[in-house]
Amino acid sequence: MHKRCWARQRRQSDEGQQVIEATARQQRDEVILVTGISGSGKSVALHALEDAGYFCVDNLPPELLRDFIRLEHERFTRSVAAAVDVRTATSLPALVPLIHQLRAEGMRVHAIFLDASTDALVRRFSETRRPHPLTAPKESDNARALIEAIELERALLADLREVSTVIDTSQLRPALLRSWVRSLVGARDAALTLVFESFAFKHGVPLDADYVFDMRVLPNPYYIRELRPLTGRDAPVAAYLEAQPEAVEMLTQIQAFLTRWLPAFQSDQRSYLTVAIGCTGGQHRSVYAVEWLARHFEGRYATLVRHRELDART
Repeated sequence: MHKRCWARQRRQSDEGQQVIEATARQQRDEVILVTGISGSGKSVALHALEDAGYFCVDNLPPELLRDFIRLEHERFTRSVAAAVDVRTATSLPALVPLIHQLRAEGMRVHAIFLDASTDALVRRFSETRRPHPLTAPKESDNARALIEAIELERALLADLREVSTVIDTSQLRPALLRSWVRSLVGARDAALTLVFESFAFKHGVPLDADYVFDMRVLPNPYYIRELRPLTGRDAPVAAYLEAQPEAVEMLTQIQAFLTRWLPAFQSDQRSYLTVAIGCTGGQHRSVYAVEWLARHFEGRYATLVRHRELDART
């Protein structure tokens, strides 16, 4: 009896050690790469990762990325994150091939690209009075120089954006951006993560959307006095929309479309797919649609839910 108990305890101990070793290997083989447009919130994202236990370094030259990963993984069994941006513009062309090479070697490189509308970026630079890294000194027309610098930066980072998960920070407060970054990192081990995001067309289409669907043709609960103060998360609004045949038909068609094409995105080695659902105010129809779609896909894929307008209120 005692021998059986000892054997069981030994087996459990060995299994626990295997889990610890597997976790350590997983951490050694992972790196989060934070990049994007200047003024889009890279420092905020990096601080969120640091708070989550990552060892972070800012403004890392791309040619040092491999050595940085190797050095940190030799010394520690913790995940690392690095911010790379246009300040090292001369080295950027080599970054995308390096990402592909590291992934081919088994390294799990998760690139997060932060973006924002030009208007939002101009406003942020004006508020902070900091110069854009690509702005020429002593420029007479500062506003025009800033816009030109932003457009140049978009062109320089276009290839990097294509291999990254994009977050549009145009209307995100720092606290919300930190939350979104943590949620992305938390879902990083899934083969494909679906991000369903509701938004208001009057505030612009999210820059990070892979697919955009328009709910504005559906009956609007806003015009029902009892439903106006509620959101698409509330049961009365859901019941109202479920009673509309066109709402059910549209959501069923979107579900069928995504079901048909998601395997192709997996085959293409995509880690994230953002499906943006919009309505007029981002409060009723789009919110309900995002919740409905997330419920229908969460059993088959890792799913994240974002409500851009609602989350901004909290």
